[in-house]
Amino acid sequence: MPTYLIHRTVGRLSETEIQAAGHRGVDVLTGMSGIRWIRSYYSAEEGKIYCEYEALNLELLLDHARRAGLPFDSAAVVRELDPAMFR
Repeated sequence: MPTYLIHRTVGRLSETEIQAAGHRGVDVLTGMSGIRWIRSYYSAEEGKIYCEYEALNLELLLDHARRAGLPFDSAAVVRELDPAMFR
């Protein structure tokens, strides 16, 4: 399954807002197949969330964001690079 990095512009979020968004995302995922949330990072300074997902296709990511009420700026297929790969 391809791995995607998603960018979401969210502005400054309170801890309560972060928790609510995470719960909505997980709740929607329970009814979907072919998509898995791996991890996310929040930058308060940038007002962005960066999310790593595995998904069969981009349409699943867009549908998940729409159903969970999450912003979706862009997504790119990525591959992991680990420092150990270069030793």
